[in-house]
Amino acid sequence: MGITEVYRAPENRDVEIRDDFWSQYIELVKDTMLPYQWEILNDRMPGVELSHAIQNFRIAAGLEEGEFYGEVFQDSDLAKWLEAAAYSLEGEAEPELENVIDEIIDVIAQAQQEDGYLDTYFSIGRKEQEWTNLYECHEMYCAGHMIEAAAAYYKATGKRKLLDVMCRCADNIAEKFGPAPGMPKGYPGHQEIELALVKLYEVTGNEKYISLSRWFLEERGKEPNYFVQEWEGTRNKRTFKTGLPSDPPDLSYNQSHMSVFSQKHAVGHAVRAMYMYAAMADVARITEDEEMFLSCRHLWENVVNRQMYITGAAGSTHTGEAFTFDYDLPNETAYAETCASVGLIFFAHRMQKADMDGNYGDVIERILYNVILSSMSRDGKHFFYVNPLEVWPEANEKNPDRRHVKPVRQTWFGCACCPPNIARLLTSLGQYIYSYGRDTLFINLYIAGEAGVKTDSGEYKIRQEGNYPWEGEIKITVQSVPDCACQIALRIPGWCENFEIQSDGKPIAYRVEKGYAYLEKAVAKGEEIRLFLSMPAKLIQANPKVRADAGKAAIQKGPVVYCLEQEDNGENLSAIRLDAKSRFKTVRGAGLPGSIPAVMTKGYRTLEENWEGELYRPYVLREREIDVIAVPYFMWGNRNTGEMQVWIRV
Repeated sequence: MGITEVYRAPENRDVEIRDDFWSQYIELVKDTMLPYQWEILNDRMPGVELSHAIQNFRIAAGLEEGEFYGEVFQDSDLAKWLEAAAYSLEGEAEPELENVIDEIIDVIAQAQQEDGYLDTYFSIGRKEQEWTNLYECHEMYCAGHMIEAAAAYYKATGKRKLLDVMCRCADNIAEKFGPAPGMPKGYPGHQEIELALVKLYEVTGNEKYISLSRWFLEERGKEPNYFVQEWEGTRNKRTFKTGLPSDPPDLSYNQSHMSVFSQKHAVGHAVRAMYMYAAMADVARITEDEEMFLSCRHLWENVVNRQMYITGAAGSTHTGEAFTFDYDLPNETAYAETCASVGLIFFAHRMQKADMDGNYGDVIERILYNVILSSMSRDGKHFFYVNPLEVWPEANEKNPDRRHVKPVRQTWFGCACCPPNIARLLTSLGQYIYSYGRDTLFINLYIAGEAGVKTDSGEYKIRQEGNYPWEGEIKITVQSVPDCACQIALRIPGWCENFEIQSDGKPIAYRVEKGYAYLEKAVAKGEEIRLFLSMPAKLIQANPKVRADAGKAAIQKGPVVYCLEQEDNGENLSAIRLDAKSRFKTVRGAGLPGSIPAVMTKGYRTLEENWEGELYRPYVLREREIDVIAVPYFMWGNRNTGEMQVWIRV
């Protein structure tokens, strides 16, 4: 199926989240993460890896003297912070934060060169190297993130200064690369600007930007390959990192090994892939490109059906931070970068705009309740870059193949792409909850609060209430509807086997289509709809082709994946097996904060006594019955350092 209807999401500012679960995290971002990250970007946080991001812009602006410090993409850390802060302003006026943003925008504007070029890595002492190494360097990537920040700040405040700066930057790029005869046929080594140009088109209405985004995607992977030509030419077969000779570029690493229209399997760097797929979905929808959308479908199905972890994580290997091959999903050596899952949410959200299928909402929900929340600590100041499904701290310390996995969250990173990515996702959460089509309002996520969804036919005003994800009863009050025969469609999560829908206390007729329950009658002002989702804890098994999970099961309750921790079950979690026939019961406490529930079931532990002096011996089953306690995966590592395991022997 192709694109039959375009679905829209409400503006982030039109959705007010008042949810016992999610509000605490959004407030944590606003009150703690954003100020904490701002101090780091300004190098004012003792004991934390130096950022120098603000300093780089001040040097490039001529306000201070010095040299560039950091990664080639250091500018993007500030850009993502600015985008997160802009979304925060949509929720409520924060004059002090707005002043801080305006001041740094003044610096960014001063750092921009006369021709529109903006990248501090090259502006500070490397001007002659601009645009000579698109494969390794990140000029378009950094520009893309700053474009996203500019669009978000303009929508939040109406202020154009940063938007005008980034329009000039985008115009400069359009003058350097494109389809015209004699122009270099270059495109980004790290995809990002493609989806950013879509946002720039949406806020300016300038067709040039959507055309450039489409051209970057369509040119990628064509022969002769630009990155090979660049390696042989301006790069002189060397890497910028050391100046030493390098191998030819790995084209699959950044998805430039073939045309995007021919790609059906996710390969290479997972974040690059997700950003590119998201842009493809955007461009396909806006330009009504059925062929590109079909490619998106193939790639989506490959990722979520063959290469995605049960937590919603993506990327199996630390080598290249990349996908490997179908069903290769190791647990203890998973890379599963936070940014890859953020990118997968972007991809799902954009696919949802062209195809209202509950599968996209299922994936967004899975990622939000598992990877995203596990990647940040409850104090808002510590983060995971890598999100494994099994941790043995001693092995992470002493085995070189596992050192990329950290058993404790870190205060910051030299490559700090993930923390501000988490912040910008959570401050923009409102845009993912609802969608609307010609005559239907879709409820994609069950997050309490109120929304005013403006459509061509009029405005829906909706209030959601509930205790999701711990309880499956959701109350939806229709406060107003457009003056037309309007429908509401409720996403029925893929994990839910039984559900019921009532209107004003009575069962209501509905039809289920592609994961949504469409209410058969038009909704009316004042109507109260209740959705009851059955969500018992249950064991989940992986496809038998996932060898890492053979003979194992995971525990899931509603959208929340659970895990075992040493804190509750003792060391050597691999010695535990579950009784597959035993029922689960919810337990409170277990050292978890607030009302977060653990689950308990019967299991068995292999006896380790009397093994002194022996490494191997004839097999005899020796075990004892135990109570096994599992906690939400997103909570792991928030108590004491210890082992963790998602997939457990049965």
